[in-house]
Amino acid sequence: MYNSKISGLGFYVPENVVTNDDLSKVMETNDEWIQERTGIKERRHVVKGTDTTTSMGVKAAKVAIERAGIDKDDIDFIVFATLSPDYYFPGPGVLVQRDLGIKTVGALDVRNQCSGFVYGISVADQYIKSGMYKNVLVIGSELHSHGLDMTTRGRGVSVIFGDGAGAAILTREEDTSKGILSSHLHSEGQHAEELSLIAPGMGKRWVTDIIEDEDPEDTSYYPYMNGQFVFKNAVVRFSEVIMEGLQTNNLGPQDIDMLIPHQANLRIAQFIQKKFGLSNDQVFNNIMKYGNTTAASIPIALTEAWEAGKIKSGDLVVLAAFGSGFTWGSVIIKW
Repeated sequence: MYNSKISGLGFYVPENVVTNDDLSKVMETNDEWIQERTGIKERRHVVKGTDTTTSMGVKAAKVAIERAGIDKDDIDFIVFATLSPDYYFPGPGVLVQRDLGIKTVGALDVRNQCSGFVYGISVADQYIKSGMYKNVLVIGSELHSHGLDMTTRGRGVSVIFGDGAGAAILTREEDTSKGILSSHLHSEGQHAEELSLIAPGMGKRWVTDIIEDEDPEDTSYYPYMNGQFVFKNAVVRFSEVIMEGLQTNNLGPQDIDMLIPHQANLRIAQFIQKKFGLSNDQVFNNIMKYGNTTAASIPIALTEAWEAGKIKSGDLVVLAAFGSGFTWGSVIIKW
């Protein structure tokens, strides 16, 4: 039996910065309104014709591979988490394998939205723990901006999301006191439609239905979010799953050196920080700069925290996420 450790991290965000003032020029909103409700000041949007979900993932992965000190051909498996794939099918996992020139390893796509990277880490960890693989590439990448309703009608959702990618290399660790100690995953599908994008999908509205109706008021292919309901559930599930991870390892909130929450809303992160009695040095947030990048948010934040020297050898690092599905989870890591 082995543990897995994060041996390399990398992230990539587009150069195009979109501020709250920029959004106020295309919809009825303002900087104060957005910051008060979300904590977001700006986000990155892909300029059409440049990056894709896959290409951003590839760029983040190259950095992670280099920092892990391995060759791309040392990668045994790929896990790619996203809600915004380049194509309806195939998924971006195989596109990354192709674009990185990696040998014919397996590639798995994870569709768990905001908790996608946590789920992906858990999957990779189990493969390594079992001895099946030695090095697994896990990517979280999202391109939201091309699919948002950038009008006043869609402002409740569109001001929140940004584009970007993060990647991690999980590597076999023989010292089981180090690395990923445990992961904890949950879902509550009865609330699936409270945060969703319904079309195009085979269940209700496929592309042919949208084309046939030609309805300019059809919003089924834009994201929908019941904001207050999601917020209320998020603060409860975040707290529960963090405590579950700590208690599994006979730890408490006082043992946390760094909490990396999914960057859904700064107010959620602040609520959790206060509830667990954590200082500003024990929680890392970057939603102010990037918005909510869904599956990419944790790996981007984790990489930035590590680059800033906020995560050191021996630290207890907690990753936690909640999102569409509803799905949520946590990962407890001894760095």
